[in-house]
Amino acid sequence: MKACVFTLGCKLNEVESASLMSGLKALGYETTEELGYADLYLLNTCAVTKEAEKKSRQAVARMRKYNPDAPVIVCGCAAQHHAEDFWGREGVVLVTGAQGKGRLLDLLREGKEGIFVEPEQGICELPAPQKTKTRAYLRIQDGCDRFCSYCLIPYLRGRSRSRKKEAIVKEALASSSKELVLTGVDISDYHDGECDLAGLLRLLKEVPARIRLGSVEESAVTDELLSAMKEGNFMPHFHLSLQSGSDAVLRAMNRRYTRAEYLAACRKIYEAFPDAAITTDIIVGFPGETEEDFQASLSIVKEAGFSRVHVFPFSPREGTAAFKKPDLPASLKHERVQRLLAAAKEAEEEYLARFVGRESEVLFEADGGYTPNYLRVYAEGAEEGSLWKVKLLGREKDGLKAQLLHPLA
Repeated sequence: MKACVFTLGCKLNEVESASLMSGLKALGYETTEELGYADLYLLNTCAVTKEAEKKSRQAVARMRKYNPDAPVIVCGCAAQHHAEDFWGREGVVLVTGAQGKGRLLDLLREGKEGIFVEPEQGICELPAPQKTKTRAYLRIQDGCDRFCSYCLIPYLRGRSRSRKKEAIVKEALASSSKELVLTGVDISDYHDGECDLAGLLRLLKEVPARIRLGSVEESAVTDELLSAMKEGNFMPHFHLSLQSGSDAVLRAMNRRYTRAEYLAACRKIYEAFPDAAITTDIIVGFPGETEEDFQASLSIVKEAGFSRVHVFPFSPREGTAAFKKPDLPASLKHERVQRLLAAAKEAEEEYLARFVGRESEVLFEADGGYTPNYLRVYAEGAEEGSLWKVKLLGREKDGLKAQLLHPLA
């Protein structure tokens, strides 16, 4: 029996899908992430944008083209948001939401059918994700208390809640992957009793793997966090969520920092890790965004020294505070996206140029690998899962080409 687990959306969805694949293996299924013929389909959906929900619905039809007789199980944020959009589709036998993934395997085992979209029940424990040679994601937290005015996630995944530190440490020590990424909806808000994110990092400092942080907020960048990172094998890459360089837009978004506070966090990171990569997300065309507001987002790209910027046009989501505000014209949002992408490309080129001619450590995957500060590197002769000292030579595809010097592991 073969089960296909197809995932849309965020890294947290990916790690939860990997956990569900482990559970399906325990039930006797051969599992795959590649969409093709299978005896069972499990669709893990996303609702971060209207387009993501549309792709989630379309995925059911794609599955049925491969095997119209196979049952389809749907879970995740789009199912939490509009379960009826999936339950009525031919072949769908079970629908759970973002918060029902912990029960999904039991429901499958019991042969249950129907809609099982549940309110928040605390953080669920899932089977340990399937092991990989290189990078694995370690789920430490779920939910969000921030209620940004454009975001549905707190309504779909529920309030912020954290896994027990003992469970996290146990899973990290049991992993055979050479790199772990701590992930969640808002890992900055991690708390297990008195243990915050910095405290968790100190508990993980003996784990024999490179460790990265998932996306963090400006408020998480403290002396305690940076000190804890220096004590262990933590990689100097920070995905520091921004969304806008304008104070007026940040207030309208209900983001809880100013431009100056965000830039202060960037300086604090560079003081601790001079070669750190700071990546970010910026939303373009938020309701009421003026040209002056947009210029503030353009200028912060250079001022913060970002190594990469993910740019998104604003997508109104029904049920959020921003949905009621007048949307900007699509043509204006598109034009601003292109201008911001050009600025982001220039910043990325400047950052990459700093490292040409230098040596670094690279953990290689199936196609290329990554330095500690998350530069994409390509080199001939490196096997998946191998760690090498390399010399960085120059631009190659979406990163740098390199010469292998000697293996490290």
